[in-house]
Amino acid sequence: MEKKGIIIVFTGNGKGKTTAALGIALRASGYGMKTLMIQFIKEKGKSGEHNVCPSLNENIDIQPFGMGFVFRGDDLRPHIAMAEEAWFLMEDALRVGNHHILILDELSVVMNLGLLTMERVTEFLAKKPKDLHVIITGRDAPEEIIRLADVVTEMKEIKHIYQQGVKAIKGIDY
Repeated sequence: MEKKGIIIVFTGNGKGKTTAALGIALRASGYGMKTLMIQFIKEKGKSGEHNVCPSLNENIDIQPFGMGFVFRGDDLRPHIAMAEEAWFLMEDALRVGNHHILILDELSVVMNLGLLTMERVTEFLAKKPKDLHVIITGRDAPEEIIRLADVVTEMKEIKHIYQQGVKAIKGIDY
């Protein structure tokens, strides 16, 4: 059987989508595999992985392209520009061809907000390098992406401390 890169989706309202993707990157790094993580929405320097991965692990390249949370009714133009910049960087990095895994963190959110078109993303996934593994994270993964995926995991929130008014916890949530 031919070696094939797979598409994995981590979606749902529960915690752990980005964490699961980073876990795969860490595991793959143990085999010398290189991961490129494009983080949509998330601001540079606002998550712990931005500091630890580059200093400890040269196989994991994290590129944050975001301005923080986006809400319906916000001016989307600057967010669209950031998503476009991220997409172009990703395409350029993949042309070099030395990545085994591509993580598109919060891509589902980006697509649901209309920051990137469904056509652009599905066309990329259909034509991706055959041995590249792609991991897509974010709530409410679009049905078109779920259909293209080889593995889909839904993180289901059963209980969360946010419900008690506790804010995000450094090192756990970001």
